[in-house]
Amino acid sequence: MALLEVRNLSVSFETAAGRFFAVQGIDLSVDRGEVLAIVGESGSGKSVAMLAVMGLLPPTATVTADALRFEGRDLLAMSARERRGMSGSEMAMIFQEPVASLNPCFTVGFQIEETLERHTDLDRAARRARAVELLAAVGIPEPEERLRSFPHQMSGGQCQRVMIAIATACNPKLLIADEPTTALDVTIQKQILDLLLRLQAEHGMGLVLITHDMGVVAETADRVIVQYNGRKMEDTDVLSLFERPQNPYTRALLSALPENARGGRLPTVSDFAPGGAA
Repeated sequence: MALLEVRNLSVSFETAAGRFFAVQGIDLSVDRGEVLAIVGESGSGKSVAMLAVMGLLPPTATVTADALRFEGRDLLAMSARERRGMSGSEMAMIFQEPVASLNPCFTVGFQIEETLERHTDLDRAARRARAVELLAAVGIPEPEERLRSFPHQMSGGQCQRVMIAIATACNPKLLIADEPTTALDVTIQKQILDLLLRLQAEHGMGLVLITHDMGVVAETADRVIVQYNGRKMEDTDVLSLFERPQNPYTRALLSALPENARGGRLPTVSDFAPGGAA
């Protein structure tokens, strides 16, 4: 049984111009211990699909699916309270822009302990000890001191590590990382990816990486889903993606990588797949 099973997922929003489908008929699955990368240009529905899985879309969103199951349990049949109970404990998400995702009014220690208070039976002293342990595990120096820091007092890379600490506080079975290396320099990007993969291996989590970076895909993923315009274009293992891409849109994405530039000009997706690769 797959850890996460999604069949024919669609997400739409009512707009002044009519109903807009951000995700249309997506199928995907994630196994325990698997790293799945979801790639595609901005607006392809990658984040929206995963927010639907987490139950974090606003009330204006309409979510339908033939199947949306976590460990065999029907997520669509659960109450909002049951979904909230799972979010942060059994499944967790690292959001884009960590500085914006953390609450500037509270210390990072308070925000880590808040998750532990919500999802565990630990007392206050045990929550504080666990928060120190988590900051140390994600490579934050002087973790006891850092518990008293506010997000604005930390670098972007440190805030990303705090987000990872919060997301992994309860050892979730599924971790979704949405552009976890955005706006970080190359050295910090490598450290964050190595950290995610280490935690994933230690706890046997299913890991979903949402990314634009094909280098990240090549280094980390077991399997890759390519999305375009809310639809799935390709679902394959990482080696086949780079050596034998089947879909025109996938080939267009790979052709647009900087190393494939010809004559000093960087190709674009529209050069290879005008009108969309549906």
